[in-house]
Amino acid sequence: MAGKLYGVGVGPGDPKLMTLKAKEVIETADVIAVPVAAAGEKSTALSIAEQAVDLSGKELLEVVFSMERSVVKREIYRKKAAETIQAVLDEGKSVAMIVLGDITVYSTYMYVYRYLKECGYETEMVPGIPSFCAGAAKAQVSLVEGNESLTVISSLKNKHVLKEALEHSDNVVVMKAGSGMNYLPELLEEEGMSDKTVVLGNVGLADEYVGPPDKDIKYGYFTTLIVKKGGL
Repeated sequence: MAGKLYGVGVGPGDPKLMTLKAKEVIETADVIAVPVAAAGEKSTALSIAEQAVDLSGKELLEVVFSMERSVVKREIYRKKAAETIQAVLDEGKSVAMIVLGDITVYSTYMYVYRYLKECGYETEMVPGIPSFCAGAAKAQVSLVEGNESLTVISSLKNKHVLKEALEHSDNVVVMKAGSGMNYLPELLEEEGMSDKTVVLGNVGLADEYVGPPDKDIKYGYFTTLIVKKGGL
């Protein structure tokens, strides 16, 4: 009998923010699948899990999700990752694939899930606290109040997507903002939103930053913006 696949969100960074369910699944799974962008790369999700769960003696399975610009090449890596996990499931072992934040928000797990679900494997998703929720709490700002709307976008699209989101939504969360910080501060200033924006960098990690946009700071990949048209 084939094993079961779990997708587990380990939260934004602080191991204390991992859910009890996430800990339980990681502890009981036969194998922990660890997504990385390149072979041998350190995994932030694994680092978080290791601080909350004793993984000594646990079988770890590295699965590579390349960040290649080519969609075709990325799809090749995704299929290979799914097939690697599939081989373990066929041995009757349960697999917990861990990801940063929540399992449903910009998660590499979804690529594996779709492939294996279609193949008939049993699956389950375990939610985690998304980085923008943890960041909003850290900054002590609300994401939505009353009848307000919230839009979540990726800065990897383009500046026009943010302009459109700001036009139609009361509050906007910009994820993967690190690569867009070369144009986002200027755009926010043009839109009169600089003082209505909080930047969240590496929330829950040792070098976290929570504060206003700053052109002099070099932001990393795990950067998120919260823009509130009504003010912070």
